[in-house]
Amino acid sequence: MGTTSFLTRARGLLRIRNQLVRECLAELLATFMLIVSRAGSSAQKITSFEMKGNLLTSYLGGALAVMVGIYTAGGISGAHMNPAFSFAMCLTEQFPWWKFPIFVVVQTLGSFISAGAVYILYYDAIWHYSNGTLTVSGPRETASIFATYPADYVSITNGFLDQVIGTGVLMVGVMGIMDTRNKAVPKGLEPVVVALLVLSIESSMGANCGCPLNPARDLGPRLFTYVAGWGPEVFRWVEGRG
Repeated sequence: MGTTSFLTRARGLLRIRNQLVRECLAELLATFMLIVSRAGSSAQKITSFEMKGNLLTSYLGGALAVMVGIYTAGGISGAHMNPAFSFAMCLTEQFPWWKFPIFVVVQTLGSFISAGAVYILYYDAIWHYSNGTLTVSGPRETASIFATYPADYVSITNGFLDQVIGTGVLMVGVMGIMDTRNKAVPKGLEPVVVALLVLSIESSMGANCGCPLNPARDLGPRLFTYVAGWGPEVFRWVEGRG
């Protein structure tokens, strides 16, 4: 009885009543869950010789990560996890503009923290695979565990269009899934359907640039690699990475 009373008092003290703070923490956690799963699957694909080149594993990891993120915070913050989605919600007047910069910062911070978690988790594997040198290009590069980089044949213009089209398809698909006037998705299964949408996009549009579809998913981890030892090359358009 004493333990139950203590836990009740502790919950009361730790409970966050400010709605904005609750939404920001939920968005931070959802983005963390998204990126830690996506980057983790990339780490396995790159550093494990048995799994190297297994794109299906990486794509499935990315899609399932989206589903987990939405289930984590969908009922609190909406689980945007993506500045592009927050922007689209603002344009359609389903989200206030004043919250937009706050969510962008929180999403980027969540991505940065999750990149650090993956780096710690795969620290030994990364350093073993890279032979002690953290590089952005070459046969033993490891930067693409965290951020996405273009294939060596992709120009800046083509890369830009690739992301505009891919993100546009994602936004249209998600808005269609959310539209109650459209064909209804069974309640509670929306995250599963969005995950299948992401899997479809990554399977068909992932070859050029890795299909980030999410500025926070790319910028936060890229900032982490910059400070963690990969250096300023992570911000350059790198050619001939293979």
